[in-house]
Amino acid sequence: MAVAPLAGRCAAETPSVAPLDAGGGGDKIEIQFSPYTYHFSGSEGHSNVLALALSSVDSSGWLWGGSYFRNSFGQPCAYVFGGRKYEEPFGLAKTYWSWTAGVLYGYKPPYEDKVPLNHQGFSPGAVLTLGWQFTPQLSTQLNAVGTAGIMIQFSLDFR
Repeated sequence: MAVAPLAGRCAAETPSVAPLDAGGGGDKIEIQFSPYTYHFSGSEGHSNVLALALSSVDSSGWLWGGSYFRNSFGQPCAYVFGGRKYEEPFGLAKTYWSWTAGVLYGYKPPYEDKVPLNHQGFSPGAVLTLGWQFTPQLSTQLNAVGTAGIMIQFSLDFR
């Protein structure tokens, strides 16, 4: 599958970043932590969302993983996802963007209507990410979490 030049390059196509398989394996593992989420609505009762995620990115940029967090109403939640990561979009060094889509679980009564298409706690989920790579192992990113808000996240990568 070809990627349009303006969309960014997949991890294996990026000349200024070492290929993911340079360390002997085809994947890189990312451990992510989010200490803060800004909510667009500012609803009363929102608490800060802390999240922990683990994902695997293969040498072509395809990724999969999962995240555990407490939603802004204090309920335990999980997000299982797949997606794609693109490095150096528009030729911008040390930047990346990604998209994920998957299944979100955990929005239960009385908050089941806070996510669309919720059925017994299960609903579709999608996240868009824009990130900056400080070093090959450490990066930070902003995650657009649906229409609810922006999540600040830090990532530690292992190749």
